[in-house]
Amino acid sequence: MLPLVANLAYASSDLVRSTYDLAGPLVLATSSDAPNTSGLADFLRGFFGPLFLVIVSVVAIFFLFTREITRFAQFIILAIFIGIVFYVPGIIEVTAVAIARAMGVSTE
Repeated sequence: MLPLVANLAYASSDLVRSTYDLAGPLVLATSSDAPNTSGLADFLRGFFGPLFLVIVSVVAIFFLFTREITRFAQFIILAIFIGIVFYVPGIIEVTAVAIARAMGVSTE
């Protein structure tokens, strides 16, 4: 039997034997075991930001060379909207609170 399958068989048999302990041999990650994700958003923004700008530039140049001005304008407007959401992530929360207050919903 493969080692992983054997371990799985032992773990499942331990789980069946322990009727009062619902977790059985499973171990949940505690706060000390959790990975540090404090700079994850900044890392992803720094990694995908330049890639986003390169893709937008290439597509915009393509639309300009093919003289599709209407599609170019639509693409630029969409790219600006996506760029604002991407580079200013707090804008979604601010917009949601503003819409809720405009509709008369309490946001506190």
